[in-house]
Formats: sequence, C-alpha cells, structure tokens
Amino acid sequence: MDAKVPVTVVILTKNEAARIRECIESVRWAAEVLVIDDDSADDTREIAASLGARVLRRTMENEGRHRNWAQAQAAHEWVLNLDADERVTPELAQEIAAVVQGHPAYETYAIPRRNFIGPRWVRHGGWYPSAQLKLFKRSVLRWEEASVHPRAFSDDRPCPSLRHDILHYSYRDLSDFIEKLNRQTTLEANKWIAGGRKVTLGKALWRAADRFWRAYVAKQGFRDGMLGFLVAWFASAYQVLSYAKYLEAKQRQTLGS
Repeated sequence: MDAKVPVTVVILTKNEAARIRECIESVRWAAEVLVIDDDSADDTREIAASLGARVLRRTMENEGRHRNWAQAQAAHEWVLNLDADERVTPELAQEIAAVVQGHPAYETYAIPRRNFIGPRWVRHGGWYPSAQLKLFKRSVLRWEEASVHPRAFSDDRPCPSLRHDILHYSYRDLSDFIEKLNRQTTLEANKWIAGGRKVTLGKALWRAADRFWRAYVAKQGFRDGMLGFLVAWFASAYQVLSYAKYLEAKQRQTLGS
C-alpha cells in the first residue's frame, strides 16, 4: 500500500523487546502505531520509538481500564488492537484498508487468529479460528474494567469477522505456556475476589471437566496429537489452579480479619 491507512494500531507492552520489532514492522501501513508501555525494564520503548511508533508510558493496574485509556489516546477513529506477539499479514492489511477506506456496514470487526505454540499451529480444540474483536471505531467500544480477560461492550451488533488471519505467536514453548498459566490464574483468582464471586470446589471441578471435554473431544483437540491433549489439560487446569489461589487468598483474608 502506497498511502497510509487511517488507523491507529494500539499495542500494549511490558518487557517485549524480543517481539515488538516484528509486530510493528507488520503494521507499517498504518497511519499511527501507538505503544502503551507498562514500565518495561528492557528496551521495549526504545525499539518501538526507533521504528516510528508513538510511545506512552503508563502503569497498568487494571487491564480493562488500561485498554480504555489507551484507545482514548489514538489519533484516528479506527483502532486496531494488537499484542506484541501478533503479526498482521499483507493479506489482512489489504482487507483492513478496504474496510476502513470504503463504506463499512459495521463499526466493529472480529479477526480470526492463527495461534502457535513454538513453531506449531494449534488448529483444533477451539484454538482456530479463535476470532477476537480487534478492529473498531473507538467511539463505539468500551472495555469492562476487569484485571484479566476484560469483555468488550459495544452497541454495534452483530460483529462480523474478517476473512484473513492474524498470526499469534502465543507461546515460545510449553514452558512459556505454563509460566503464563501461572500468572493468569493468579489474576483470575484476584478478579473473583474483587468481584465478590462465590466459587466452590464443586463448581471449579465441573468447569475443569467441561473445559477438557469441550477442548479435547467436542472441538476435536485430539487431532493435534499430544499437543492437543496438553492444551485441553491446561484449559482444565486453569479452573482448578484459579480456585486453589482463590481459596488461599480467602483464607488469608479470614486470618487477617
């Protein structure tokens, strides 16, 4: 594309020096790349700035609130949300340009994601197409103020999906998968406590079994072999680990009162 597309690409970062370059290079067609950095201790901000991105520094205390603040800083009405481990293919870039520069029927669009663990594309178990709301007019969308996995709220329904994929290099390897699982379950437990949710062992075990069944059997995760089994197992473990951390935190609250 010769002319810049009037889109602000918003990228939230924290210690992403190893991945931010390829992410930004995949969206050079955008009129603005806005990096909101959460106090990185590495060279994330310097690398992003050297590639022409506008870099703002802000501590993230709540993911949903952080996303709302970030998109409010965008110079353009159309926003594309990316993570540093995501890449926009040339085909997807052309499709986004056609939507934004044409006469779009909608104001929010989901984009399918091709998720990878290491070099392997996880094709089953609900991991593909795994479309997420990524492209939208900032004036019509707000994020739930949740610490993890905030939901997007918009009056624009339905939310159609574009045809081409984002490449999502989710995890460097299985060790990285486990490390992120540990972090996310801590955030999930804190979210339950902050929201005053009542979670029981029985409910956690039921959800764990349901997640494994849906990922491995109903959504055919078994077709990805051992990797598919592990992905389903970790989806199940997410519920049990979150509950264990929730219970531990509740017991600390009781002892401290």
